[in-house]
Amino acid sequence: MRIKTLRVILILTIIVLLLVPALVSGSSPAFGDLGESLPLWYCLPFVGMLLSIALFPLFKPHWWEKNLLNVSIFWSLVFLVPFSIGFGPYEAGANFFEILLLDYLPFIVLLWGLFTVSGGIALEGPISGTPKTNLILLIVGTLLASWVGTTGASMLMIRPLLRANAWREKQAHVVVFFIFLVSNMGGCLTPIGDPPLYLGFLRNVPFFWTMRLAPILLFNSIILFTVFFFLDRKMYNKEVAAGHRPLLSGHKSVLHVAGAHNLIFIAMIVGAVILSGCLSSFGLLNDPNTGEIIGVPFAYGISIPLNNVIQMLIILLAGFLSIRTTKPDIHTLNNFSFGPIKEVACLFVGIFITMSPALMFLHCHGSALGLTEPWQFFWASGALSSFLDNAPTYLVFMTTASSLPTAAGLPTLIGTIAPQLLLAVSAGSVFMGANTYIGNAPNFMVRSIAEENGVRMPGFFGYMGWAGRILIPVFIIDTFVFFILLK
Repeated sequence: MRIKTLRVILILTIIVLLLVPALVSGSSPAFGDLGESLPLWYCLPFVGMLLSIALFPLFKPHWWEKNLLNVSIFWSLVFLVPFSIGFGPYEAGANFFEILLLDYLPFIVLLWGLFTVSGGIALEGPISGTPKTNLILLIVGTLLASWVGTTGASMLMIRPLLRANAWREKQAHVVVFFIFLVSNMGGCLTPIGDPPLYLGFLRNVPFFWTMRLAPILLFNSIILFTVFFFLDRKMYNKEVAAGHRPLLSGHKSVLHVAGAHNLIFIAMIVGAVILSGCLSSFGLLNDPNTGEIIGVPFAYGISIPLNNVIQMLIILLAGFLSIRTTKPDIHTLNNFSFGPIKEVACLFVGIFITMSPALMFLHCHGSALGLTEPWQFFWASGALSSFLDNAPTYLVFMTTASSLPTAAGLPTLIGTIAPQLLLAVSAGSVFMGANTYIGNAPNFMVRSIAEENGVRMPGFFGYMGWAGRILIPVFIIDTFVFFILLK
């Protein structure tokens, strides 16, 4: 209890100290575009954060479970203190609260809403983790991802998959392929599917333009479904030979969706995201004098856009209603607890803060990378989306692509873009988010839910090993087929 109290005091102290410069009369930012003058070594705390996520679970797992937030605070301070000294406390405070209020808060509210609501939906009935059943569940999840988002589809489908395979000793490969397909690739067809595509939609990329990724998704899915089926069949046969037998999950003789009313709350959340984009893109909440979206004012000249506030309030309402109306036995069946979302919240606050200098640097120097060909944009956006937030990474390379001359391109708010370049940026940002646990929001949450249900998942580097053996060869084929031969 004493450690938790000290932690709360430290967090409040940091927030107060970072607020003070905004309250001092005459304070003003010292620099315009920080990415121009920011030394690259400011990215080292982000590297430290990634190494902590990779190594502590391997060498000090019990300590790591109790100190997730402490580690995030530590690496955040390792960035914020030198940044405050080098660029001034005003810049440090403005950067901190902009990340916290405009990026992290909407991110974690959306995840919490989808996690909470999906925890009240349970698929009951005689399903067992056979290769055929697992393949069907993966296909359904992949198809859902573009229409309820990769996070929504992941939270809906991971628990039925885990219950179906509870009888098996080795389930990690099932969850790994689930992350590949449901938590990432499946979300490529609409702006609802993945945050990068949603940013494109807000910049006038037509809603159904991303359906052009369907051939690549179909091609990759066929390969991955085939590999998964034969791998899972091999693992299944070993389990049966060892004397394990499939168990029928649930107590009903037919498949039944318990807590189906929560689908209404899922629709509320998806609708809130779409509404937020419409309010923004159609200028329904814009100030008639400045043209900017009306916002809730905060310090440092920061204001939380009103469309974001509306979105978060609807999501919070949906989550609250789900908790109040869902029967406890459904949560028990799902082995539901708030542990996984707490873990994600603690880790990603550190990730968001420490990765900000990398995004600043990339924003200023992305156009100097010498990218001209679709395959180059595919790998550049994909490689960085594996470790950084794929939404701003997508935006950086979308902007870079718009700076290149094109005879016939797609008109957007940031310029005209050659369709094949935008296709490459979209595919790289969405698909390669599957390369690491932190490449896309649901990856880490799916891992946490799996481990909470007793599945021994690979560590950070172990998961990258799976991605290296299975995904990278697929992406190499994509490069030649879709971005060199068919460009």
